[in-house]
Amino acid sequence: CPGTFLGRLRHFIDIIDPSTLFVSETKLKECIELLDDYKHGRLPPGVSDLQLWEAQRIKQAIIHPDTGEKIFMPFRMSALIPWFHLLHNACVNYANRNATKPTPTSKFLQGYVGAVTSAVSIAVGLNVLIQKANKLSPATRMIIQRFVPFPAVASANICNVALMRHNELSEGIDVLDNNGNVVGSSKIAARHAIMETAFTRVVLPMPIFVLPPIIMSYLERFRFLQSHRRLLLPIHSLVCLVTFGLSLPVAISLFPQMSQIEVSCLEPEIAMATDCKAVTYNKGL
Repeated sequence: CPGTFLGRLRHFIDIIDPSTLFVSETKLKECIELLDDYKHGRLPPGVSDLQLWEAQRIKQAIIHPDTGEKIFMPFRMSALIPWFHLLHNACVNYANRNATKPTPTSKFLQGYVGAVTSAVSIAVGLNVLIQKANKLSPATRMIIQRFVPFPAVASANICNVALMRHNELSEGIDVLDNNGNVVGSSKIAARHAIMETAFTRVVLPMPIFVLPPIIMSYLERFRFLQSHRRLLLPIHSLVCLVTFGLSLPVAISLFPQMSQIEVSCLEPEIAMATDCKAVTYNKGL
């Protein structure tokens, strides 16, 4: 159920299934045609509900809901290399934006440069402040320095989203009525969409920076691992891998992709253009 967090979580776990990266063009075309046949009431006999759900899963994982173009959703393992991680974030924000309005290439470059600048500036700035804090003990400094990457990554993600999708704030995004018809273009809905997406980018790195140290500090107490220190590295790697895999669907499940907003909160011209109490917009991922 897309109206609940658990429903969205199950949905996005299906969407980011690595097997969708290897779906052929022929298979994708068959899925799209099957869904079109179902929509127009000409479904071939013998097609099961399971086949329809599988076709829907594949289409949602590969095809952008606004442009209808094929997108590529790589894993977040590029976070292991900071610069590629920031470039990867820019690509993800561009591919999963609200695409009801065109986005120039210059916005993509601004998003990447802005993310790199903010991440480096905050990381260097915090480290300098920590080193100048003479009242802190060396042990305290070491503990604080472990948390420096989180604000650096979080700020870079926010900056990336804001710059990559800044044109939505100036031009607005399409809002739809209950029948899926475009009511108008709203800057207020665009602001809500970008704020929600930016918040997910703050939540996204939290498990990666918090869970592995907590889990490993617990596991290291076992005598078995204390006597087999060589197993610590592969177990730590496995914990990080699982955390990487779960953090993305959890973060993007916080808000519905197709969100609703009350018409009374939007521009007057939109409120006058529809009788609906609420309209829908594509938040992006």
